[in-house]
Amino acid sequence: MRRWFGNDRRKIRSGMAARCLLGLACMGLLAAATLGLDSVESKAGRDWPVFRGNPLQTGIAASHLPDDLEILWKVNVAANSNPNSDSSFEGTAAIVNGTVYIGSMDQSLYAIALNSGKVKWRYTSDKDKGIKVGPIKTAVSVRDGFVYAGDCDGMFHCLNAATGARLWTYETNAEITSAASFAGENVLFGADDETMYCLDRNGKERWKFKVPGGPVLGTPAIVGDRTFAAGCDSSLHVIDTAAGKEIGSPVNLGGQVGASVAVLKDNLYVGTMSNQFLAIDWKKGEITWSFTAENHPQSFYSSAAVTETLVVVGSRDKRVHAFERNTGKELWSYLTRKNVDSSPVIVDRRVIVGSLDGNLYVLDLAHGTELQKLKLGSGISASPAVAENRLVIGTQDGVVYCLGAKK
Repeated sequence: MRRWFGNDRRKIRSGMAARCLLGLACMGLLAAATLGLDSVESKAGRDWPVFRGNPLQTGIAASHLPDDLEILWKVNVAANSNPNSDSSFEGTAAIVNGTVYIGSMDQSLYAIALNSGKVKWRYTSDKDKGIKVGPIKTAVSVRDGFVYAGDCDGMFHCLNAATGARLWTYETNAEITSAASFAGENVLFGADDETMYCLDRNGKERWKFKVPGGPVLGTPAIVGDRTFAAGCDSSLHVIDTAAGKEIGSPVNLGGQVGASVAVLKDNLYVGTMSNQFLAIDWKKGEITWSFTAENHPQSFYSSAAVTETLVVVGSRDKRVHAFERNTGKELWSYLTRKNVDSSPVIVDRRVIVGSLDGNLYVLDLAHGTELQKLKLGSGISASPAVAENRLVIGTQDGVVYCLGAKK
């Protein structure tokens, strides 16, 4: 069902894991143009418009950050909310043209000035205007002056980036935790009704791809005229983006997936709920290598960051792991105090990632040694966004932080 308009607490990750372990989990995996990393970074420029920062979802920041991060401002949404309501931030922000766009579980999407922390507008439910917004746990995407985000009530929203006015909505049959990505002029996202959706820029449905068995959790992306999805059949499917039809035979992943993939050249990188991290040659349809921790292996809900030589990812074993990209050999791991569902970002020669212990960690990329640790709240499951020499991240306490260098 599609709705048209003129110009105008949190479902915790453990709950999501339980659904998946019961056979109800799935995800839309992602890929992107088979460009080299340098060309992707140059196109990313100073913005962070989509989940993981660029079409390959490599989690590589084009912007620099100071050696020591300092808190420049914070917006405390929880302070202005009903104390019994959930105001946590689960999803990654987008940063475009000096504005931070971020969704909250308080049923709102915020636009915040990057330089000052001033809230420019807030998009939320308005009974008088017939607007209903559910809790937002997905990452926000921005393109060509439009803001896109789905909510936990199954509504996908398109807004005017400058004013926050709702332009159109599209209703699915279930919660949306997938962020939006783009195939030409079309918008792709997944939902918990076992479906990947493709809409045109006006919100009209182009096609739907059914992934039997459970929710499509991941953010879809594109390689030429192909995209990827994985269902509870633990298989990777290749989909024609023009027609929404499966191409070729699926790849057996050996487990269900709760994270989005990173893509570099011919390989996809993703962890599974069966405690494995995989590198997959999507052209050959073969697993290149796999990793399982020797001691207390746990599921991967974090999405990986990938360079020419390294793959870095968080795990529910409370660790951040780094692998040699071509072989899968573990080069280092860093132990936090709680699960690492946050997806790491690589900035210069550092890894920056949150943990459910409430700390934001800055690690040396080559060796995994701790360079800085900032206590930001009781828990962080969201991932960092980096643009214009600043880092933005939300916490489960309902606070958005901006970090950089004080003048």
